[in-house]
Amino acid sequence: MQRRFRTRVWIAGAALLLTACGANAGGGAAGDDSGGRSGDAPLGKVGVILPETASSARWEGFDKPMLEEALRAEGFDPDVQNAQGDVQKFTTLADGMIAQNVKVLIISSINSEVGGAVAAKAKAAGIPTIDYDRLNLGGSSEYYVSFDNVRVGELQGEGLVDALEDQDGAEIIEIEGAPTDHNATLFHEGQRNVLQPRYDSGEFELVRSQPIEQWNNQEGGRIFEQILTSNGGEVDGVVAANDGLASAVITVLKKYGLNGSVPVTGQDATAEGLRAILRGDQYMTVFKPIKEEAEATAKLAAALAKGDTAAAGEIASDVSEDPQGEREVASVLLEPYLITKDEVKRVVDEGYVSADEICPQDLADVCADLGIR
Repeated sequence: MQRRFRTRVWIAGAALLLTACGANAGGGAAGDDSGGRSGDAPLGKVGVILPETASSARWEGFDKPMLEEALRAEGFDPDVQNAQGDVQKFTTLADGMIAQNVKVLIISSINSEVGGAVAAKAKAAGIPTIDYDRLNLGGSSEYYVSFDNVRVGELQGEGLVDALEDQDGAEIIEIEGAPTDHNATLFHEGQRNVLQPRYDSGEFELVRSQPIEQWNNQEGGRIFEQILTSNGGEVDGVVAANDGLASAVITVLKKYGLNGSVPVTGQDATAEGLRAILRGDQYMTVFKPIKEEAEATAKLAAALAKGDTAAAGEIASDVSEDPQGEREVASVLLEPYLITKDEVKRVVDEGYVSADEICPQDLADVCADLGIR
């Protein structure tokens, strides 16, 4: 279990007033030249490797542009690349950045094994590393920036409980994230903090809990359908670990005429997920203000590039447990937020999606009623 000492980090400028430039549309292609600005970057080059694009639109739509903006604001020349789910590509990108002697290496790894190996190479080269969004178990990065991921899972559990309104004997299917992603483990821990007492009491019945390799949405939908049909085509609620898996679940529910009557959870507040909430097919998502995560990471990277470990310690004032490495990692753990239909407007107001993205013609009246413009 992760032990967390939460002294919340509130990043200056958290009003999050960024322009909505197709944030959920996938952004620029991975490997795009982020623009050589070394002459205007007093702190030099910083390397960032993101994991993939298949499971969620967040990595290219949110994280990449927000990290670039935040790192430039701190005085870096950022090189942000995406490994596209390929472990070898992740390693190759890291080797290139280490060879360029980047001031700091920020990694959101595909799995802990490759992340730990990359961090070890960087450490041997004298380059500090930050685990971004995902903690590499057994790794050597001394800093970690993410959200309180146990709390993310708790919000999903709380959302499902609210949606079912204490429906006695409700049958629940859990479609979880990749078993190689420590965050998925923490999400599940949080979900069970809320749901396990109800399973134990018989208030809810767990049909099956199934992790999905590589957060593969297509595989998640296929497995969910197998579980649903083996349960006689009946389910009362679905825990889906993110909006991508929720979408796959909803596709199956539509096939069986169950969409809209079975609450489904999600995470990441993607445009697709928010549209599903407005349509009534998805009950909730978890909004994680990634701009705060990017800004915290940039401030931490700047402190490390300057060799100011005291400032780094003030920024990363939380602690995360690495059970595999039997160590504590200095962390920034930011606050996630539950978003149901009535809170969708918040995600728009803070600039993460535009009204045009989530309010097509068939949802115009719903958006108008909610004040989404």
